This record gives sequence, C-alpha cells and structure tokens, in this order.
Amino acid sequence: MWILPQVDSREMPALALAYIGDAVYELYVRGYLVSKGMRKVQKLHEQASGLVRASQQASFIRLLDTLLTEEERDVARRGRNAKSGHVPKNAEMLEYRLSTAFEALLGYLFLQRREERIKELMEHLFTLHEAEISETI
Repeated sequence: MWILPQVDSREMPALALAYIGDAVYELYVRGYLVSKGMRKVQKLHEQASGLVRASQQASFIRLLDTLLTEEERDVARRGRNAKSGHVPKNAEMLEYRLSTAFEALLGYLFLQRREERIKELMEHLFTLHEAEISETI
C-alpha cells in the first residue's frame, strides 16, 4: 500500500523524518477516531485537532520515554534538537520541539518499515488518552 523511498532513514535530517511522521500520525489519529464510531466530519475534525496539536504530541513523547529503545530515543532526541525556522503561534518552543521529536520518531519507524512498532506505541497512547478522558468526565 505504501510507496516508501529507498533511503537510509538513519541518515535523514530530523525535520524530514518529522515531515513524514506528521502524515503517519494524522492517519493513525483519523483511523482511531473512526474506529471509535465517530462519523460526523465536524466532530472528527474537532477531535483530531485536539490530538494533533503540539501540546498533545509533546505529552505523548513524554509518556513514551520509558518504552522507547535507545535507538528510538536517539531519533527522538535528534527531532527535539532540530532547528526549525519557526514555531507556530499556538505552541510554546519546548512543546513544539517535543512534538517534532514525536513526529520524527514516527517518521523514522515508518521508513524503517516498523509498522507493528508504530501500532504498539499508538495503541498504548490512545489507551492512556481514553483513560485520561474518562477521568475528567
């Protein structure tokens, strides 16, 4: 299904990994929301926006820290330390850097063809997210 470039993802710039990871994450979020029974596009958009914002991604990379391998931590660290040309208006610098770390990790795993690992991490995060939501209700 995927057209994957024949590149050495270990040598790719962290921001390029984050670019791919952003798209991968967006697809996982959309699939997750639809699997929860959401069908109205406005509601899907609202829920997706909450999950893809920098602050949520920053929270997710923090939650994953103890589950990551050393290799995965190195990729996330590269993403966190990458110098982007800008920071969005609605994000703090640290949040934005951590969200870039999260996206770089997903991009790296995707390009490494490690979709099972991505699925494992996403299921863990979405389970934690659901528990957090149920606590606030």
